Amino acid sequence: MASSWTGERVRLRAVEPDDWTAFARFADDGRRVGRLDPPRSAESHRAWAREQAVAARDGDRFRLAVETTARAELVGTVGSHRTGTRSGWFEFDVMIGADHRRKGYATEAMVLLLRFMFAERRYHKCLAAVLAPNEASLALMRRFGFSEEGRLREHVYFGGRHHDLVLMGMLADEFARRHTLTGP
Repeated sequence: MASSWTGERVRLRAVEPDDWTAFARFADDGRRVGRLDPPRSAESHRAWAREQAVAARDGDRFRLAVETTARAELVGTVGSHRTGTRSGWFEFDVMIGADHRRKGYATEAMVLLLRFMFAERRYHKCLAAVLAPNEASLALMRRFGFSEEGRLREHVYFGGRHHDLVLMGMLADEFARRHTLTGP
């Protein structure tokens, strides 16, 4: 039987302690759009991965590793990190390492996560916040079916200046029209 967490290209799974090396590579990638963080030690990445591996699930807020089905290679993460359970919304993020982008991994990870949140957890709306200079992520969200719902002008500071934060949204019925609500 196929898993609801597995697609053609990716499988979503829990973060494991040994994943720290991949996360360290992702953090050191100079092609990220956003703030510049100070370098982190290998031990800091190991500790973060260990913490994620044993973290208790906090309601519908969780982070999953995105792994390729072909080679079981860790290529990124996807997660739900804020929820409004009374109103039926959740906010998500997806991060794919630079060497693995434009291969369909983010799209498939998003389908698996949103299918779970809409069909199994009964949420009504998904939100994403994208930095305006991140044109690739904005294009991905639009192709996926998200609509721009708002823009927080000059809301985030990095790279010596303020940047807009674009708020994107998708309703459960919009998702169902573009992607199936049932898994494999």
